[in-house]
This record gives sequence, C-alpha cells and structure tokens, in this order.
Amino acid sequence: MTRLRHAALAAALAGSLVAAGCGSGFDDNGSTTTQQSAGPADLKIMIASSGDAETKAVQDAAAQWATSSGSKATVTPAQDIVQQLGQALAGSTPPDVFYVDAARFADYASVGALEPYAQGLDGVDSFLPNLRQSFTYQDKLYCLPKDTSTLALQINTDLWTKAGLTDADIPTSWEQLRTTAAKIKAKNITPLAIGDTRDRVGAFLVQAGGYWVSPDGKQATGDTAQNVEALTYVQGLLKDGLAKYPKALDTGWAGEAFGKGKVAMTIEGNWIKGALNADFPDIKYTVKELPAGPKGKGTLSFTQCWGIAAKSQFKQQAVAFVQAMTSAEQQLSFSKAFGVMPSRQDAQATYQQQNPSDAPFVAGAQYAQGPVNAPKMDSVLADLDAGLQGLQGGDPKALLQRFDKNAKTALGG
Repeated sequence: MTRLRHAALAAALAGSLVAAGCGSGFDDNGSTTTQQSAGPADLKIMIASSGDAETKAVQDAAAQWATSSGSKATVTPAQDIVQQLGQALAGSTPPDVFYVDAARFADYASVGALEPYAQGLDGVDSFLPNLRQSFTYQDKLYCLPKDTSTLALQINTDLWTKAGLTDADIPTSWEQLRTTAAKIKAKNITPLAIGDTRDRVGAFLVQAGGYWVSPDGKQATGDTAQNVEALTYVQGLLKDGLAKYPKALDTGWAGEAFGKGKVAMTIEGNWIKGALNADFPDIKYTVKELPAGPKGKGTLSFTQCWGIAAKSQFKQQAVAFVQAMTSAEQQLSFSKAFGVMPSRQDAQATYQQQNPSDAPFVAGAQYAQGPVNAPKMDSVLADLDAGLQGLQGGDPKALLQRFDKNAKTALGG
C-alpha cells in the first residue's frame, strides 16, 4: 500500500531537517539566500510514484512542459521518498520540486525546507479548502495539493445478497451500521474489516464531531466526550464481532480481507479500486459514503502537494511547472492515467462524470478531514496507533488521555 507510514525513517528525517534549518541559509520566513536564476531552468523533480503508470504520466507531462517553456525537467521516482528527500533537503542540492505527503508536511515547513510559494498565488481558491488546510502552516499556505483520496464504505454485493439484505439495509448512520452488521453476523459472515490505525479509526472521530488535534495543529484535542463516544462505538463493534482488524482475518490490510471475500464490508480509500482490479478481479462490490455519526458525515482525506525547495535556484520556473501540473486539464489527465482524484473543485465534476462509481469518494472530498498537521509528532502518532490496535480490550478514555499528554509535550516543544 502506498499510504503506509515509515516511522523510523521519519524520525531520522526530522533530525536531518532540524539540522538543515539551523545555520544552513534558512531565514525565519522559510526562504533561503540561494541565488536565483531567471533564465531557462534545469529542474530536478522527485516523486513518490505509485507505479509505472504514474511515473510515465508525470514524466510525459514534465517533458511537454519543458518543450513549451524552453527549460529542462528531469523526473526521478524515489525508492523511498521519506529517506531520500530527508537526506536531500538536509544537503545543499535538494530537488527543486517534489511530492510532500500531508502527514509529513509540517515537519518540512517547520524548519524552513519548503518555499511558501502558494500563499497569494492566483487561482489557489480553485483547490478544495480542506486540502489547502492540510498544507497550511502558521497561517501560511505553502504548496498546491496535487490530488486527493478519501475513505468510503465498500460492500460485497454477493455476500450482501447471501445475508438476505437489500438496498434498504445500506447503512447511513452508526445505528444502522450496527444493526446491519448484526444481521450479517447472524448469517455467519464477518460484517466489517477496518484498518487498526488512526488513518481509518479517525473517521469515526470526525463523525462524532471530534479529532485528534485542533484545525491549526497547535492544540491536542483527544480527550473529549466526542472522541470517547467515537472510540467506544468502534470498540463495541470489535467486541461484538461486528468488525475485525485485518490481523484477526489473517490479512495484511482491510482491502485484502474484502478482496478475499472474508467480509461483507470494509472502509478504504479509492485506491482499493486498482488493488481489487489487479488482485481480485472477480469481486463484485459497490461503494457508498461512510455512515454518518452523531454530528453528521465524516471521512478522512489523504493528499500530497507539489513542494518546492527553499534552496532551489529556480523557484520562479518551479512555480510555473507546478501550475502546469495542477491545471484542471492536467489533473484529469493524471486521473485517467493512474486513478487519482483531482484536488481542484473545477475538475471534480468532470471526474465524477467520467468515473460515476467514484461518486461517494468525490462527495467525501467536500467534508473530509486531513491528517494531523503538526511537526515532531511521529512518535506520538505511532504510540496512538499502538493504542488503537489494542482498542478492543482497552480503555478509550485512557487512550485519549495518553495521546493528549504525549501530544502536548510534542506540540509545546
């Protein structure tokens, strides 16, 4: 899966970037004293590619831009972008443009490694507000989101019918999800597979009106009644056998359990479509928005931006490149090439017309919550995930109190 965290490498990255931000030419505004070149550029672009299709699509788009601009643009897919980018940014010659995952963004921004080129850029309002928030640090928008993914509910239609269910049973609320899951379990079918980390369980917090941290990433907000209610609800599903983590189903992730027909439902992102087509082409399923919680609909978003190095000598040309890569036309071309959803509001309607089965994912993009947007949180979030993995037999409130204590220390530091 392309969404896995690299906690150990991220910790090394944070140390490298702190070193890079101290005495290496960074000023307090996240810029550097690097001499700028106004002529044709020789841009170096590093991407975290999902596969050959994405690599070719980005390389082709970059070649087209280079031809029209008179510059050069070399696209390199990283083997491990967390490690490679961390080392490059800590050095003197980082790539000019690179993918930045929303979960890593604050670590880069907090030490001045990123150029805040998107602040005040014409056309920036075309991008979804919640995605812009994911790349905002200290009230400054740093970079343009290149695409997005959201979570939705996948339903195995064969198992649905086998359990005697109809469209009327498709859950639209927590109450109905539990009721429907009980009907499925009564037919000796495991109802739901859900990932055992904050990147899946966190959606329930949003539906309850809570989340791990404040929108600006400055305050820990774990220990609230809303979050306790959310984790208690998920715990109840686990305890009653209405939901199971992938490990309990002898699978590596929830999409695998779903593809193997071990469960009637799962909660995954739109990347599951490609995974099922490749590994489980015979599975029949439909996709719906996640059931609403006490405070309404809620889901999570996963996104990357086009970052520009503060040390780049081609910042002006790099911005022009990013603008070309994030045009509505180019985003729709990328969506056809490797299955991502556009991050632009003016491209999403066309995308939905072209991909009607993805409508629930597109709808979720309007209200999705991004990842924790704060620096120095890797060990805190790893500890949170460990707690969530033991949620079935754990204490939701104690788990949230532990998170808040750890997060406050990290955020205060």
